[in-house]
Amino acid sequence: MLHRQSPGSTRRLTLGMDKAYDAAGVVAACRQACLPPHVAQKARVSAIDGRTTRHKGHALSQKHRKRIEELFGWSKTVGGAAQTVYRGVERVRSRFILTLAAANLARLPRLLAI
Repeated sequence: MLHRQSPGSTRRLTLGMDKAYDAAGVVAACRQACLPPHVAQKARVSAIDGRTTRHKGHALSQKHRKRIEELFGWSKTVGGAAQTVYRGVERVRSRFILTLAAANLARLPRLLAI
């Protein structure tokens, strides 16, 4: 999947991953594919070095990743998406979209207060 980039794309692509992918092999494969790895760093030993973390884009990527993870956490605890009660891709997809819409409605008053 690392090598499936759109041909002729002029945008600089990065690859965001969670802490489980902070391994030397994964980071080396990303760099070989010319994709800077935006991986959450492990506390003790990390495969990510200053080549990636010195850029503003890495910090921004981690900030956005946290916001996305919060949304999925809310949908699992409050929205009931931890275990689906529906069968079929379309029904599960509909429930997921409804749950994320409810999460957006729950966030709306805080966003409007700013």
